[in-house]
Amino acid sequence: MRTFRHPAAAVLPEAVSFDDDYEQGESFEVVYQQITKRLLDEVRDGDLLYAVPGSPLVLERTVELLGEAAREGDFQLEVLAAMSFLDLAWSRLGIDPYASGVRLVDGHNFATGAAGQVGPFLVAQCHSKQVLSDIKLAAEDSHTSVVVLQSLGLPSERIFQVSWADLDKEVTPDHLTTLWIPELVESVAAEFVRFEELVRELRSRCVWDQAQTHGSLSQHFLEESYEVLEVLDRRSKLYDSEINADLDAHLVEELGDLLYQIFFHARIGAERGSFTVADVVRGIHDKLVGRHPHVFGETGIKVDLGAQDPDDLARRWEENKHREKGRTSVMDGVPTTLPALMLAAKVQERAANAGGETYKNDNGTSDPESRLGILLFEIVGYCRDLGIDAETALRRVAMAYMQQVRQANK
Repeated sequence: MRTFRHPAAAVLPEAVSFDDDYEQGESFEVVYQQITKRLLDEVRDGDLLYAVPGSPLVLERTVELLGEAAREGDFQLEVLAAMSFLDLAWSRLGIDPYASGVRLVDGHNFATGAAGQVGPFLVAQCHSKQVLSDIKLAAEDSHTSVVVLQSLGLPSERIFQVSWADLDKEVTPDHLTTLWIPELVESVAAEFVRFEELVRELRSRCVWDQAQTHGSLSQHFLEESYEVLEVLDRRSKLYDSEINADLDAHLVEELGDLLYQIFFHARIGAERGSFTVADVVRGIHDKLVGRHPHVFGETGIKVDLGAQDPDDLARRWEENKHREKGRTSVMDGVPTTLPALMLAAKVQERAANAGGETYKNDNGTSDPESRLGILLFEIVGYCRDLGIDAETALRRVAMAYMQQVRQANK
């Protein structure tokens, strides 16, 4: 028996289950591979009955793996047909899946399985809050209600609607939970999948793209970053809610150029088998969840911990990062390639969070460069006291001066 965690398992109470494998496996795929291996070891001693909940041909990865082994091995596999949860779902929803063009999607792979499509979807394997959260985040907020189907065919059967925004808040999922999504706004994942394919195509067919390395792209990354900063500086002069179509379109363009750099580096990483863009996104997702204990609980579900002080949260963020990285000094991890004013502000901020320390000219030098450097360092500290970013302040003055020179030379 694959699992006893299903009402149908009661018909074979003496069977051996693989529930222990689920507790120990690193992922579902690993578990399914382990189950298949154990079954293949057992079948050498004679006939074997392997029971799975519902239809053995619907979302049963182990049966699929057994089929592959049977085609290559010296044993016969007979699959006995059985009723699937799908039959009950169509009945309860009152739809013809063929006429409606329903797409069946595994909840674990919703982002890619639903990429580029708007529905309707029947989403299975929605057994945890994390799966529901991933489904919700895979698409932009939709006004469509989601129909939740639970324990179909049992006395505890429930069918109800929830809003897209409340999908991972109002639903208590289990291994008998399925979602019906009649219509979906265009998936965010669809655009990312399409973009990833474009980057892959350019890398394989464009001579310039083929010649690039992490090192050769570093200058382009820097240039694109500064172009984004230039637009952000112009945008910051407006209220966040104020719409400026031309400026916002320019920001979209520059953010896209920067995003291309990220995908490009991930593509190079994927080619050497090191990491993919999915690893990049997954890594930052998990890190942000871990760095926001005031927002998420241990399982990644949003909790309400009341109002928080922004300065206190920033300090705790640095403390968590310091502990997570195993750093021995508050200055560990400060990127020394930052522009000088930004570097000065960063080290002062780190020092302040650690209790504060005044710069001392220990070497006793009094040359003009050192004196001016100390003066600039003190000015950065003065800016911090006023809540002003020194880099931004100097950049704005420099830009204004450029404009004055242009006007004078006309």
